[in-house]
Amino acid sequence: MAENPAGDGSTDAAKLDADTPQTARIWNYLLGGKDNFAADRAVGDQITGAMPHLGPYARLSRKYLARAVHYLATEVGIRQFLDVGTGLPTADNTHEVAQKAAPDSRIVYVDNDPLVLVHARALLTSDPRGATAYVSADLREPEVILDEAGKTLDFKQPVALMLMGILGHVESDDAARAIIGRLMSAFPSGSYLAMYDGGDTDESVVEATRIWNVAAEPKYHLRSPERIAGLFEGLELVEPGVVSVTRWKPDEEALAAPDIAQFAAVGRKP
Repeated sequence: MAENPAGDGSTDAAKLDADTPQTARIWNYLLGGKDNFAADRAVGDQITGAMPHLGPYARLSRKYLARAVHYLATEVGIRQFLDVGTGLPTADNTHEVAQKAAPDSRIVYVDNDPLVLVHARALLTSDPRGATAYVSADLREPEVILDEAGKTLDFKQPVALMLMGILGHVESDDAARAIIGRLMSAFPSGSYLAMYDGGDTDESVVEATRIWNVAAEPKYHLRSPERIAGLFEGLELVEPGVVSVTRWKPDEEALAAPDIAQFAAVGRKP
């Protein structure tokens, strides 16, 4: 995969299915973006009808991503990030936060939505001192991800694996752990896993997820905080452990927000 891939994305755009709601585009709509279709907006409106605060929750989750990347780049010294299931570009993308703190950071984004690929080619540009690349692959294809990401990242040096809001698409905890385990096995000691996912502790979130699963693809499966903690098997949880996204190393904005049923954690490979 070339660094900073360029192109008009016409081949990828031809693969777009505007009539089937897709996760990345619905999430983009909830975040206030414009890269979505009528089918995505219809599902988004159904979901927010059951859970009006889902849009703000989505933005609070995005803010956690930025804090996690900033922590990893500044306090831990990570210079390589593998962001799987990146979704459509919005504000505070992983490479922007990482390269603002450390311009030589190298970032690889992974997604399987053709619309994401179109925008990634156009928008996810790198500081020239670092690198940004994009891999078209599914979360369930760790070998493909590693083969392609290895063209940009040096797996002899620590890597931060970012799995933001994507493991909910894997129903089985064992399958999710297997994916994490395979990806993390390629990285040395001192690497990190940072993630968040929807929790099953709020009835409005449960209902919103039910509506999502009736209308959208791929399906999403909520987990309890205890099950999310179980995905960090073999890793050392960074304080404060598994908490609401608004409580993970919060800034003033997060401190002013309530606990929400989106749970986050960061773990270190010993």
